Amino acid sequence: MMNSLQSTTTLNNGVKMPWLGLGVFKVEEGPELVNAVKTAIQHGYRSIDTAAIYENEEGVGQGIKESGILREDLFITSKVWNADLSYESTLAAYQTSLDKLGLEYLDLYLIHWPVAGKYKDAWRALETLYKEGRVRAIGVSNFQVHHLEDLMKDAEIRPMVNQVEYHPRLTQKEVQAFCREQGIQMEAWSPLMQGQLLDNEVLAGIAAKYNKSVAQIILRWDLQNGVVTIPKSTKEHRIIENSQVFDFELSQEDMHLIDNLNQNHRVGPDPDNFDF
Repeated sequence: MMNSLQSTTTLNNGVKMPWLGLGVFKVEEGPELVNAVKTAIQHGYRSIDTAAIYENEEGVGQGIKESGILREDLFITSKVWNADLSYESTLAAYQTSLDKLGLEYLDLYLIHWPVAGKYKDAWRALETLYKEGRVRAIGVSNFQVHHLEDLMKDAEIRPMVNQVEYHPRLTQKEVQAFCREQGIQMEAWSPLMQGQLLDNEVLAGIAAKYNKSVAQIILRWDLQNGVVTIPKSTKEHRIIENSQVFDFELSQEDMHLIDNLNQNHRVGPDPDNFDF
């Protein structure tokens, strides 16, 4: 069932993850961040996605604390950065993230990028954290099909999530099909293509038809494709607007129109060709 902001998908280990959450990429530490997290939670969001490299885990933790919501009712994600992908460094990075967030555990911990020759050691560390009960679910981010295949050759535990750049200009059909087949939940970062799609004519036409905003149409398209989504915003009216996507359904025809906007166009780095 996907009928409210608390609606969840069940990961391959039985853990429930909200379909929609708040992303905080590029939101700097400070009152604006704390307020965004607190506001989102107060308006019904239960999932918050951060990362070590965002350098804002402390503010996210502060917002969580100030929200007054029970920890077990929230779903908190962070990610290990590329500099920490050895086995020991990943274990240490996890503890550092927990300390900054002021939390006892994370609901989901991801390898941020598939750094060649390193992500398997990091994955062993994530498996250790998972087996010890220190994290509820583990996964990856920005992994292409060949990265996933390579990882799973040696992995004891299959990733539960693959978080990738995903929007109507980058529909990732191959990755999506593979994840579905393997029982890996796909999750979208940059679902609104950093705002670049908000004046798209096709999307504007569809939005008018449903009496919704373009952002709401895109987020609904994510959900109907079975993709978890984490739009970023710090403005209260946007945080609320982004969450109001559970009271309508796109027709198959409109889903296809949106699919057809694909140009394999990335706004972020290419997972097969990055140097950081």
